[in-house]
Amino acid sequence: MTFLLEPFTSGFMLNALLGGILCAAICAVVGTWVVIRGMAFLGEAMAHGMLPGVAVATMTGIPVVLGAAGSAIIMSLGVSLLARRGKLSHDTGIGLFFVGMLAVGVIIISHSRSFATDATAILFGDILAIDTPELTLLAWALPVTLAVAAIFHRSFVALVFDARVAQVMGLRPRLAQVLLVGLVTLAIVSSYQAVGALLVLGLLLAPAVAASVWTRRIPATMGVAAVFGAAAVLAGLLVSWYFGTAAGPSIALAAVAFAALSSLIGSSLRPFIRPLQPSESPTQKAVSANA
Repeated sequence: MTFLLEPFTSGFMLNALLGGILCAAICAVVGTWVVIRGMAFLGEAMAHGMLPGVAVATMTGIPVVLGAAGSAIIMSLGVSLLARRGKLSHDTGIGLFFVGMLAVGVIIISHSRSFATDATAILFGDILAIDTPELTLLAWALPVTLAVAAIFHRSFVALVFDARVAQVMGLRPRLAQVLLVGLVTLAIVSSYQAVGALLVLGLLLAPAVAASVWTRRIPATMGVAAVFGAAAVLAGLLVSWYFGTAAGPSIALAAVAFAALSSLIGSSLRPFIRPLQPSESPTQKAVSANA
């Protein structure tokens, strides 16, 4: 027990644990929809698309979260406009903005010789530097995420199942899609301080993937994913403390390891627990159960 508790007698480690758990809870809710909806590429593009705003904010002294949010909003609006007004597919629009925003960010960084350390923190996170303002932001972001996910749950389920059916049922699938993108943006912007722009996707996806092996309903998947995410935060911080590794990458690697281990154990035990029908995937079962 001392092995687990000793690192968190330090204030900065306790802040890192609290902040990481809040990140894990937010990412668990949003990541479940990201996995079911197949929005992983959008999540990755958003994480990279924040770079120009973060770079500008860092160099001008304005709050970094505002710069990150501004870039993420510009990117989400741009992708939506390309998909609606142009002849490009949704993935193509995301890819174009992903490359463009990343290139702009690198150009901005290249013009600042004093930006190297800040760039490392942006890309790989600095969870050990989380303080009261970041904790406050996460504490506000979590209830907002939970409220939106609860209020629009039926719309999200219908959107995943069939957008045309959702339209007929009056569940406004376009609004649901916009809100899903907004939740992804909120999760990434509020969590990048913990694990960085390049690694936030691991915390967003891996716990949800690990949880989906053991659950059949979307709310249950979110809850179990939050547990997996919190466990990854704890494991990553302990590894960082005792072995001197970078905290953010250690957390992301722990999350991915839990997902791989969960899938491996689940595959081994599935024939003895509750085998799925050959024609029905876990996602289809989850959506059907919640529809």
